[in-house]
Amino acid sequence: MKKSMMITLLTILALVLLFCVVYVVKVGSVRKQFTYSNEVVSNPLMGYAPAATEETVTDDITLLYVDITWRELESQEGVYNWDDIESENQFDRWRSEGKHLVLRFILDYPSNEKHKDIPDWLYNRLDDAGDWYDSDYGKGFSPNYESKVLIAAYEKAVQAMGERWGDDEFISFIELGGLGHWGEWHVDSTAGIRQLPDESVREEYVTPWLSAFPNANLLMRRPFTVASENGLGLYNDMAGNQEATQDWLDWIASGGVYSETGENDLVAMPNAWQTAPIGGELTSSDSMSSLLDDNLSQTIDLVAQSHTTFLGPKIAEDIGDDNASYDELLKNMGYRLWVTSASVKQSLSQKLTLKLTLKNSGVAPFYRNWTSYIYLKNKNDDSVQAIALDLDVTKILPDEEQSVSVELPVENLKKLEKNYSISLGIVDPMTNQNAIHFAVSGQEDTDTLLLFDW
Repeated sequence: MKKSMMITLLTILALVLLFCVVYVVKVGSVRKQFTYSNEVVSNPLMGYAPAATEETVTDDITLLYVDITWRELESQEGVYNWDDIESENQFDRWRSEGKHLVLRFILDYPSNEKHKDIPDWLYNRLDDAGDWYDSDYGKGFSPNYESKVLIAAYEKAVQAMGERWGDDEFISFIELGGLGHWGEWHVDSTAGIRQLPDESVREEYVTPWLSAFPNANLLMRRPFTVASENGLGLYNDMAGNQEATQDWLDWIASGGVYSETGENDLVAMPNAWQTAPIGGELTSSDSMSSLLDDNLSQTIDLVAQSHTTFLGPKIAEDIGDDNASYDELLKNMGYRLWVTSASVKQSLSQKLTLKLTLKNSGVAPFYRNWTSYIYLKNKNDDSVQAIALDLDVTKILPDEEQSVSVELPVENLKKLEKNYSISLGIVDPMTNQNAIHFAVSGQEDTDTLLLFDW
């Protein structure tokens, strides 16, 4: 009898435990699936980057491009034209609108007229100033980049820009453009211009930027050794041109010889895009109709294959009755973060745990580890608790997922469902506002993703 009673008690206990488990699973959790949106999603630090001088930009624009010649910056030695530059490029406007900038500092910008882009005071100080040219690229002056006087003055100019603009993320990307026509690290040797200097000298046009702009991503036109050693990004000013872009991709994949000097200074950086951005602009060698109509699929493939985050100042234009080509190219740049699922589970101890799974369906990561928050809103009094997530969004590579969990400070699931809504946001530290639009169907235009609203 004792043995029979013991078996009976154990059986009852097992049934009770099973009931409890079933009960917890059935009524102690809630789960929601989300649908990916293939619509255009406007997001910070990616997409098109038109010139910052533009008076009107479309709603998708979050980046603006600024190029500055040394002559514009420092027409008098040690006197910097901050007000004129910032006014012309509408710094106050873009900052107030929560937008960010791409910067390029240029020493040689070809044009239709004879001119020089370094200041007169510097030109007059150089013993061997450089070379005047008149070529297929245009007219201008190519400085003697090996000059120690030039390099020393260049470093001071970069330091000054850093002191003025380098303390926050307003200037987020810098395309290092110190050398060559348009800052593209090449010169037209057929016009009688001396070749660019060797690697050791060229690096002196890179290193000052590392300390001057610690909060910005630096990008180089080619995968130089200095770019690899410092984890820099890359940019392609011939985006969309099949031959030129393929050459550029080959440099990135395999390295090789730098044609300007004959040095074996191009190194393989095939995975650079995983930690540093790829930028550039659409090529001027192909017509817009060719890029966005006749060869749209090729243009999209080249941009996506490059893991491009932004393009500008030459961007896609409307070539028809709608923005279809413009939009299709935009959807193949940068990151596209979204939430695939969210669940709340209540443990036996009544603790509530929210679990999110995020996915990146874009072509590149998001390169800023901005803080992500869960917003727990009390419907009774509209108060909101912001709970920081232990989430590094920079680690979510294209086609990859990452899950994160956080405990919710609510007594039980029943109370949560009765009194609260739950949302997700990622905050731009420059504005202290939610800034990311998630590629979730029906919520593409909001910067705060609603997860649960009972």
